[in-house]
Amino acid sequence: MERIKQALEKARQERQKTGGTPAVLSAPHAPLGGGRASEPLAYSQTRTIDVAKDFLREKRIITGFEQNAFTDAYKILRTQVLQRLRENRWNSLAVTSPGENEGKTLTAINLAISLAMEVDYTVLLVDADLRHPSVHTYFGLETQYGLSDYLTSGKPLSELLIHPASVPGFVILPGGKPLINSSEMLSSPKMVGLVEELKARYPSRIVLFDLPPLLSAADALAFSPYVDAALLVLEESKTQAQDVQHAVGLLQGTTLVGTVLNKSWTNMQATQDEQRKSMSWFDLLLDRIQLYRQPLTDWFSRLLRKRS
Repeated sequence: MERIKQALEKARQERQKTGGTPAVLSAPHAPLGGGRASEPLAYSQTRTIDVAKDFLREKRIITGFEQNAFTDAYKILRTQVLQRLRENRWNSLAVTSPGENEGKTLTAINLAISLAMEVDYTVLLVDADLRHPSVHTYFGLETQYGLSDYLTSGKPLSELLIHPASVPGFVILPGGKPLINSSEMLSSPKMVGLVEELKARYPSRIVLFDLPPLLSAADALAFSPYVDAALLVLEESKTQAQDVQHAVGLLQGTTLVGTVLNKSWTNMQATQDEQRKSMSWFDLLLDRIQLYRQPLTDWFSRLLRKRS
């Protein structure tokens, strides 16, 4: 705890030497301090990108789908997370997992988008997995500058932030180039000062951090004291019980708001059973087609390429 206080104090002193608070975000033309405006947000400096809906669907991003059991699951998660954040007046959340490839990044992206759909909030998603940054790939972006460049070479954040046009109130800070010394950078005074600034600048903004897995590197453990809470993503039939226990033990100093059981067909089936009671067979068929169309199309395309 003393180390955190020292890092925060050092960050404040650095800002005072440079003449005040850094311009962390290019402010949208909306009263973020008092809730989101009714009009669409317009970003003055943040780069805006258009991403095809088919591409988002291929990457399993919820805005690529019509409403179905998949998107409903994230609405439920959003509601539960918001309840915990509001109860404690928190606005920062880390998303991590015990091991590799358990779905933490996709969960962080879809939760961030779902939160941004709430009229009272804007959301900043920070790719803090500096060993293997990947958030940008879900939006069809090439490797580019990001958080690592801000930390190592002082690249202005106004040149790094990205706003997907299809999601009002949602901004991404990519990870940038991979770093070998990522755990040291995530616990550096400059990073601590950035987190403090992101959390304090706009009361109506929620900041999500996509962190590396807990058991594969020290990054998440080093960074977790600087956020309000953490969300742990598990994969059904893959994540081992002992790994969950170990990961929870490592997060003892950080409030765990809950866990997400990812890739769980059981829960999706239960949701669909409830929906089936109020849906006609034709509506249910359309819902199934919408959910499985892209994966089946991808499988069929790969099959044709192999035959050719």
